[in-house]
Amino acid sequence: MTAAVAPAPALVPQSRRTWPTDLPVLAVALVWGASYLAAKGITTTHTVIAVLVLRFAVVLPVLVVAGWRRLRALNRAQWRGAGLLGLMLSGIFLLETYGVVHTSATNAGLIISLTMIFTPLAEAAVTRVRPPASFVAAAGLSVTGVVLLTQGGGFTTPSTGDLLMLLAALARTVHVLAMARIRAVRSADPLSLTTVQLGSAVAVFVVLAALPGTGASPWSAAADFGPRGWAGLVFLSVFCTLFAFFVQMWAVRRTSPSRVSLLLGTEPLWAAAVGISLGGERLGVLGVAGAVLVLAGTAWGRRSADRGARSGAVRTSSGPRPARP
Repeated sequence: MTAAVAPAPALVPQSRRTWPTDLPVLAVALVWGASYLAAKGITTTHTVIAVLVLRFAVVLPVLVVAGWRRLRALNRAQWRGAGLLGLMLSGIFLLETYGVVHTSATNAGLIISLTMIFTPLAEAAVTRVRPPASFVAAAGLSVTGVVLLTQGGGFTTPSTGDLLMLLAALARTVHVLAMARIRAVRSADPLSLTTVQLGSAVAVFVVLAALPGTGASPWSAAADFGPRGWAGLVFLSVFCTLFAFFVQMWAVRRTSPSRVSLLLGTEPLWAAAVGISLGGERLGVLGVAGAVLVLAGTAWGRRSADRGARSGAVRTSSGPRPARP
């Protein structure tokens, strides 16, 4: 961005050019926000692994067919790097899915948004570059918000689900840093990278599902699904994974990665809106205050990180994300 100010009339054509791209990206943020309630509606502690197998087994063949030529072009180092990232991704999905089962969809969506705060902080620690003071303040605001959010009914110990979602946010931070630091995958095609990661994650879920004592098998879980269960699974597979990924790929070619990232950053707002309006969830006074602080802190932190990125103080990752829980 330059300091020059364009004449007002020139802004109108620009808005007309961007809104057709912005609306699909906002739709991705909306479906990701709704994914927490959808996952909660079709998953129990006994069926977490089975649902994960079913969800990604549905989309993986589509990704393989769509990117077969580019998938074959990956070299061994890229396969190994993407496979390692896939192992990390499997842990993230397990934490997120078990977490959402044990907490509210609203809490899950807001707590996982801390990834936007944790990632620049972790990268600053690794690179030994001090983040802007405004970003540190925003991080503190977000963390305070999470503390209040998990105490919506009074000061109590956070639920198991809240802690699992916090661990998932930390795991996503590690995953983002690994994507940035594994040299082999930096030049890999995003679709191929996502396909290998999801394939590795599905392999982990299949192995876990075959072990005794890990819950229902995918086949028994599928047999128990009614129309509502299948609708929820299709929503998570088609909209929260395939639709989301391809919209991101399409949008970053037509607008800036920063704009796409900013629009996707509205996800926790949608998670709270869907959880409260459709899920009938209630936050309480402390919970509402916490939700406001989390949203304000992550928005402030994102702007501070973007300014830091332009000045070289903090870098952020805005590449396509493969899925949500």
